[in-house]
Amino acid sequence: MKILWVSNVLFPEVCNEMGIEPPVVGGWMYSGALALLNESSDLEMGVISMYKGKDLKVINKERITYFLVPKIKGGNTNYFYQIQEMYSPDVTHIHGSEYAHSLEYIKSCGVENTVLSIQGLVSVYSRYYFGGIKFITPTIRDLVRRDTLRKQKKDMENRGLLEIELLKNIKNFIGRTSWDKNHVWLNNPSANYFFCNETLRKGFYNHKWSFASCEVNSIFLSQAHYPIKGLHQVIKALSIVVKHFPKTRVYVAGNDFVSVAKYRRNGYSSYINKLLREYNVRENFVFLGVLKEEQMISQFLKANVFVCSSAIENSPNSVGEAQLLGTPCIASYVGGTMDMIKHNKTGLLYRYEEYGMLAEQICKLFSEEELCDIISKEARKEARLRHNPVFNAKRLLEIYKNV
Repeated sequence: MKILWVSNVLFPEVCNEMGIEPPVVGGWMYSGALALLNESSDLEMGVISMYKGKDLKVINKERITYFLVPKIKGGNTNYFYQIQEMYSPDVTHIHGSEYAHSLEYIKSCGVENTVLSIQGLVSVYSRYYFGGIKFITPTIRDLVRRDTLRKQKKDMENRGLLEIELLKNIKNFIGRTSWDKNHVWLNNPSANYFFCNETLRKGFYNHKWSFASCEVNSIFLSQAHYPIKGLHQVIKALSIVVKHFPKTRVYVAGNDFVSVAKYRRNGYSSYINKLLREYNVRENFVFLGVLKEEQMISQFLKANVFVCSSAIENSPNSVGEAQLLGTPCIASYVGGTMDMIKHNKTGLLYRYEEYGMLAEQICKLFSEEELCDIISKEARKEARLRHNPVFNAKRLLEIYKNV
């Protein structure tokens, strides 16, 4: 069977070939591809990825043929048709609906023998872009670059219109939560929906969290650079937590948009800096910058608690990775997150707007080592089933045969 994937990230293997730094996002997709190839020796795989080049590039590796398509404003349909004719896949698997190239692909090559995996849904996420903040004053940087948060929201809404067109035309979907299944039904009630969990990055299967080894009264956030991720809610919650645990530290991974010079700050960065001063918790936050896989694992293992504070998510890989390691999780009750966490068993849930509840949940885990151990054990057990590479690869092969 010949499978063609359409991906929104470059895989590490092709990045190494081209001498560029692999992206820190999307590593789970490469892990899933390897698991699939390990499960079926007869499988041939091609992967289309967008890249900052001028021409179509074909790179043949041992098990995967890579098709690198230049990002061209106005469309890539000719390249997609050319690849389709060259490779002749039995099944095409589009990963994600968030970007225009997914729609461009089906406009060029049709929807027969094609399946779309739901990742996030920008047509829905755009509603929550401000994360409950009523207004954020643009900075000079925003105005000069014409890159205000309001414009970013509008850009996401526009991408959402293309996404809805894609959802209405695809016949086959892969999802993993009741939330994404609902949105498939809302947009395309006659489509086929196949359930399949995701395989995550390899390193997260090889380590185990323990209370004895963690930094007590520490919190880890895996990203926070725009309002949807809810950093402003964590700041408000922390102002309550420090009354009970004054030495609490919050470690934040991802683009450090907070510590940059004032002239480089966007509206959300200025807003966050203002909140940190207002609630007097700046010294409790450590912004780590972008972390590689091994560094992320180290931070998860170090944390007393992992918090996913988003205003909306489908099935956040950060929660899955924390659970694979056994790091006690607290997550907002949004989107598909409730399918990943059983409250008081595999993690703790709270309503996104209620930062007081988040504060209480944090203090609860800080105070109860036994609860941390229970959640760690149960979450790890469940996550190792949910993200089992062999099982997920077998399921994906079944889906391909049905498509």
